[in-house]
Amino acid sequence: MYLLNRLLKLRFVMLIVPLLLLTGCNAPRDNLIAFNKLYQSNDYQASCNYAQAKISKSKNPKAEDLLWTLQLASLERFNQNYSQSTSHFDSAENMLKYFDLKDSDAIDAIGAMAINDNIVPYKGQEYDGIMVNTYKALNFLAEKKMDLARVEFNRALDRQRRAKDKFSKEIAKLQQEIDQRQQENANIQKNVDNPEIQDKIRQSYPGLYDFQVYPDFINPFTTYLAGIYFNLAGDYSQANFLFKQSLGMVDNNYIAEDLKATDEILAGTKKLENTTWLIYENGLGPVKEEFRIDLPLFIITKKILYTGIALPKLEFRASASPYLKIEAADQNYDTALVASMDRVIQTEFKKDYQATLIRAIVSATAKATAQYMFQSSGQNAGSLMAIGMAIYSFTTTAADVRIWTTLPKEFQVARFTTPPDRKLKITPSGMAPFFVDIPSCNNSIIYVKIPFNGANPVIDIMTF
Repeated sequence: MYLLNRLLKLRFVMLIVPLLLLTGCNAPRDNLIAFNKLYQSNDYQASCNYAQAKISKSKNPKAEDLLWTLQLASLERFNQNYSQSTSHFDSAENMLKYFDLKDSDAIDAIGAMAINDNIVPYKGQEYDGIMVNTYKALNFLAEKKMDLARVEFNRALDRQRRAKDKFSKEIAKLQQEIDQRQQENANIQKNVDNPEIQDKIRQSYPGLYDFQVYPDFINPFTTYLAGIYFNLAGDYSQANFLFKQSLGMVDNNYIAEDLKATDEILAGTKKLENTTWLIYENGLGPVKEEFRIDLPLFIITKKILYTGIALPKLEFRASASPYLKIEAADQNYDTALVASMDRVIQTEFKKDYQATLIRAIVSATAKATAQYMFQSSGQNAGSLMAIGMAIYSFTTTAADVRIWTTLPKEFQVARFTTPPDRKLKITPSGMAPFFVDIPSCNNSIIYVKIPFNGANPVIDIMTF
């Protein structure tokens, strides 16, 4: 009988392991790794093709449709295909609206807690939506569509205003779900409040508690760029307000010059002319990586074969060059930081982290409780089910590492008087210089994107 039971268990494990390994793999993570390798190898067309292939043809967005649409839209912008880029960003914005209006939070929460967060479609972050509208505005500026650019800047600024309220509502919904599950399993709140869990996270991810964040989802680059736009569009009061807001977040002499110039324009002592702004989109934004920790759950006994959680952490990537050196006639200028996308993303990541942790703990508690109940039955079938549940728990413990990876590390700016010969020499640190001729115009924005050291600069020249 003993041998028969052992054989039954072995046969059960052999049958269930392949199935659970298939459900437990982290395909979204593997896809992002493959895509990032293409992108960082200068193969932008292959990157576009890869992103395009990951977008389903379904009427409503599924799985990672939004994520790959964001990747594709930014790549088309990188390739200076502005109309195609805007079309993809429009699709991404429609997906964001779809998820905002779709009341599926409770269903998604149940799925995430039963399996992991990857079961839920990628719905986008607040900074995703803000950057969608910011990039669309830049596309329209490159196409000299000033009225359409105004619409996008207003949308981006409105997203920033609404973000704090939206986040508060999401937290309230999550707490309702936890309260409901607490009635079903008394161990959940104990595990959520367990200080040992917080200590383990600090040991595994100490950088989480050292994040420097911006206030309430504000992206200083969007705010500052909108200020430049409204100045160029003649709405000096709005520009003045936005420059003040930007300067309150970022210590940058160029922003201070913009604010001073706008004050003088409002006072009637100066005109906006012969001004060039050079925007530098620098490096690669962060990626997410998974780390696992064993949990000191209150339910743990010798009858529990496995319990643990997987959480995401941000890994920061390199800049292309610390700054750009600009030679304009006899004057030299260095670009200076306007906004760190690392920090923008940290802001939202940190505020989301408690919810991410709670979902992971609830999921682990439920899986551990199921193991305990099966194992405590004293039956062979129960032991087999406990083994299956342990394997299920291990293979479905995976962190959600989905993130828009074609965003830059940071945005920088230089502001200066347009040189009489209208020629610029621009030198990234450790890279060959390149040259820009400014067409005849009153004012201009030179937009330079360099995603990594050694990449060919992409240069947009916008004239006003």
